[in-house]
Amino acid sequence: MKKRCGLVQEREAAITYQAFSAGTTQPRAMGRIAVAAKATARGSVLQDLHQAGAMKALFPRPRGPALDVISINSAGGITGGDRFRLEARAGAGAHLRVTTQAAERAYRAQPGETGQVRNLVSAGPGARAEWLPQETILYDGAALDRRLDVELAGDAAFLMVEPLVFGRLAMGEALTDARFRDRISIRREGVPVYRDGLGLTGDICAHLGRRGVAGGGVAMASMVLAAPGAEAHLAPLRALMPRTGGVSLIRPDLLVLRLVAADGYALRKTLVPVLTRLTDNALPRSWMT
Repeated sequence: MKKRCGLVQEREAAITYQAFSAGTTQPRAMGRIAVAAKATARGSVLQDLHQAGAMKALFPRPRGPALDVISINSAGGITGGDRFRLEARAGAGAHLRVTTQAAERAYRAQPGETGQVRNLVSAGPGARAEWLPQETILYDGAALDRRLDVELAGDAAFLMVEPLVFGRLAMGEALTDARFRDRISIRREGVPVYRDGLGLTGDICAHLGRRGVAGGGVAMASMVLAAPGAEAHLAPLRALMPRTGGVSLIRPDLLVLRLVAADGYALRKTLVPVLTRLTDNALPRSWMT
């Protein structure tokens, strides 16, 4: 028996992939959502919406002052050559919350092909924007390039989380050949306040197995709260962290959380109470299914 990414396996998972023959063109998926919220006396409402291709937006019944948006990838996942773009804008005084219907999946890509995801979020004066997608699950052979760019007004508030799961543990899958690049940029009044990047190539399972990287954990998350008064959450969030998680106050209005977990279930077990607190008990219902 051998141990791979925290799992003891007696044999490799019985999953095979049929190679594409020369000259075969893999289908491409493209999709775009552009959504904007505005503030009204009865709460935040939809101001503008554009959706095209394999991306659709749903608007569940309001449970508070925020406009909730659920993004759906009707292509069923991301593979090499796919292009997806989401733009979300909270106008002055508005509250916009964006999530996904389910976990996103990055599937095996053809050699030389990379799926691209571009997300742009902005919040105007006195606005609040929340970027709360569910997990992105990478399959063996995946090739994904993802970027999140955020622009904030001087007093705007922003909450984001990006959960990642490397492989399907329940299927005995280990990521021995994959490519993943992720970049996050947050600017306030045009000035960078937070930049982060992650790049993993090749045997990701081996990388994650290193003690200085993830210690064998195959799920991780980054969370950022950029908002006036963010420091008030420092002690309560630290109390919710396992030994593989940490919370830091980079500056009085910028709180950053890092979390590594053995699997997606353990990751959610910690994230849900954290996000429930930071959303004032208004975490999107899709997170609860």
